[in-house]
Amino acid sequence: MRNVTDTIIAETSRIILGKEQQIKLALACILARGHLLIEDLPGMGKTTLSHTLAQVLGLKFSRVQFTSDLLPADILGISVYDRNTASFKFHPGPVFTNVLLADEINRATPKTQSSLLEVMEEGQVTLEGETRKLPQPFFVIATQNPTYHIGTFPLPESQLDRFLMRIQLGYPDAKSERALLQDNGGRNNVSKINPCIDANGLSGLQQAVRDIHISDALLDYLQALLDYTRTSGKFSAGLSPRAGLGLKQCAQAWALMHGRDFALPEDVQAILPGIAEHRLHPANRADAVADIGTHLLNAVAIP
Repeated sequence: MRNVTDTIIAETSRIILGKEQQIKLALACILARGHLLIEDLPGMGKTTLSHTLAQVLGLKFSRVQFTSDLLPADILGISVYDRNTASFKFHPGPVFTNVLLADEINRATPKTQSSLLEVMEEGQVTLEGETRKLPQPFFVIATQNPTYHIGTFPLPESQLDRFLMRIQLGYPDAKSERALLQDNGGRNNVSKINPCIDANGLSGLQQAVRDIHISDALLDYLQALLDYTRTSGKFSAGLSPRAGLGLKQCAQAWALMHGRDFALPEDVQAILPGIAEHRLHPANRADAVADIGTHLLNAVAIP
C-alpha cells in the first residue's frame, strides 16, 4: 500500500513543487473519504493541485467556476421537456463525476453553496422528487479566497463542517519558485502525468484505511481532544461528531501512508490542525489563539 501512496505523492510533487506536506494531507483526506477545502490567495496553485490529484488518481473530473450568478441547476442538472417523447428528460450536471472541483466556492451565493450539502453528505442528488446516486468514489475539492477579499460570501458552519480538511499552500520556497519560473509553471504538464491508480484501486485503498487498527488508548486521546473543544470555553462551539469520525479516519489514512497497520498519537497530531482550524472559532476575542492546532496539541496530553 505504501508503495502506491508514495508514487501518488511523488507524481503530484512533480507539478506542485515544494509542497509535499500539503500533498500528503490532501491524499489522507481523500483516502478517508472526505472532502477537501483549499484556502489561499489567488495564483497559489489551488486549482492546479486539484487537477493534478484527479489525474494522478485516474478519476473522472469536472470543474465548476463559482460566480455570483451561478445557479444550483448549473451544478446538479435540470429536466428539460422533450417534444418527441412528450416528457421531461433529466440532463445531469457536472456534479455527476468522481472529482468535482468547486473553484472559488465562496464567490457564489449561499443558495448555490447549499446545493452541495446533500451531495457532500449523502453522495446523491434529489431533484423533483427523484434521488440519483453519484458515481463512486466521489469527493469535492473546493478552493476559496480569503474571506476578506471583495465579492466573497463566507461559507456557513454547516458547509464548513462537511469539508473534512482545510489546507493552505502558501508561497513556494526559493528553490521551488526558481524551478517553477524556469519551467513556466507546472499546469501545462498535468495532462502528461500517467495515472498511478484507478477508481477501483482508490476504493480498495479507502477500504484498507478502515481496517487500520485504532487502540482504546488512542480513542481515549481522540475523545479528550473533542471534549476539550466542547468544554474548555475557548470556542463558541466544539468539534462535531462528524469531525471526530473524520479525525479518526484521517489518522488511519496517515498510518496507512506510512506503512503501518495501526495508528499512533503522532498520526492524530499530524492531521489535527487541518481538521480542527476551519471548524473552531474563539468564544471571545480575548481568548483567541493564533494557532488553534498547536493550542489543542499543547492543551490535551496523550493519555
